[in-house]
Amino acid sequence: MRRVLVTGGGSGIGRAIAHHFADEGDEVTVAGRRMSALEETRGSRQMTCRTVDVTDEASVAALFDNPYDVVVANAGGGVTGKVAQLSLADWNRVMAVNLTGVFLTFRAALQNMEEGGRLIAIASTASLQGGSNIGAYSASKHGVLGLVRSLAVEVAKTGITCNAVCPGFVDTDMAAAAVDGVMKRFDISRHKAEGMVVGGNPMKRMIRPEEVVSAVGFLASDGASSVNGHALSVSGGEI
Repeated sequence: MRRVLVTGGGSGIGRAIAHHFADEGDEVTVAGRRMSALEETRGSRQMTCRTVDVTDEASVAALFDNPYDVVVANAGGGVTGKVAQLSLADWNRVMAVNLTGVFLTFRAALQNMEEGGRLIAIASTASLQGGSNIGAYSASKHGVLGLVRSLAVEVAKTGITCNAVCPGFVDTDMAAAAVDGVMKRFDISRHKAEGMVVGGNPMKRMIRPEEVVSAVGFLASDGASSVNGHALSVSGGEI
């Protein structure tokens, strides 16, 4: 039985990942800002719920009172807007959650992670390409990938691996918010807005959460023991 930590586990991709590992029989700790959301994730499954602010060093450190075999850094968020109009406060907030949060989580995990451990960051196709109106988000996710690739080299001789999963738009509340934003910006129907959001995906659809889960499950498996420093795109061919 593995000990698994999933941050940002109160909804969306994080919730789906936590359910996967719990259903596999692993000992899962799901962490996030709101206990009520974490309890919804847990439902009738055997999980431990822990509140955390991934931007706070002490809060993150408190999660690691025991070692984990698999740590999935999933907590994240973003703002839209052109760089010229982006406030410093918005920029700093996105960097703190998306990049510093992964740094603090992985650094704490490495204090007591044993050989065979798995560090997995949920990044984005925005780690691999830029885009209009997502300057802060894309910059933070590019930073995550740089951290993952550097850390992979540092831990290579320990038997630990560090990888990233880079999904396109996933059918979650976060994607729904993006669609709402496009609807308002261009004054168009939801159908047209959804088409624009998934326009970069040759499959012309949202990525399903379980498709991201499958990628995470692979990277956490024994079969992925030589996969290290990799950015696994789950994007229908967009990347």
